[in-house]
Amino acid sequence: MKIGRQAKIIDLIGRYDIETQEELAHYLNEEGFRVTQATISRDIRELKLTKISVSGGHQKYAVLSPGSRQMSEKYLRVLRDGFINMDRAGNLLVINTVSGMAMAVAAAIDAMNWSEVAGCIAGDDTIFCAVHSEDETVIVMDKLRKMVN
Repeated sequence: MKIGRQAKIIDLIGRYDIETQEELAHYLNEEGFRVTQATISRDIRELKLTKISVSGGHQKYAVLSPGSRQMSEKYLRVLRDGFINMDRAGNLLVINTVSGMAMAVAAAIDAMNWSEVAGCIAGDDTIFCAVHSEDETVIVMDKLRKMVN
C-alpha cells in the first residue's frame, strides 16, 4: 500500500498546490488512504519532496529531483505492482491495472516523459494512454513490457 500511497502523493502534488502536511493528509483521505501525520512526514522524506514558491507568496510541495534514479525506481515499482495487461486500438493504448492502481500507474507513465506519449487518463483499473502515432504505440508497448517483466 505504501507504493500506491506514495504514487498518489506524487499525483496529488502534481495536480494541486499543496502547502501543508494537513492538506496532503486531507487529499489522501479523500482518495481513500487513511494516513497519520507521521506517515505523511515519512513519505515526504522518502520521496524527497521539497517546497517551492508559487504565485501569491505561497509554497507547495514538489519532487526535489524528478529525473533521479530513486524516483525512476519508485515509478518502476508502481508499474510492476499495478500493471495487469495492455492492448492497443490504433494510437490508443488501453492498460488494465490492479483495482485502485490505475491513477498511480498513469502518473508513473506520465512521469517517464516519453516523447511518444501525449498523456494518460485513468479510472479505477483502466488507463487510456494516448500515443502520438500507431507506430509509436508499438514502441510504448515494448517499453512497458520491458519494464514490467
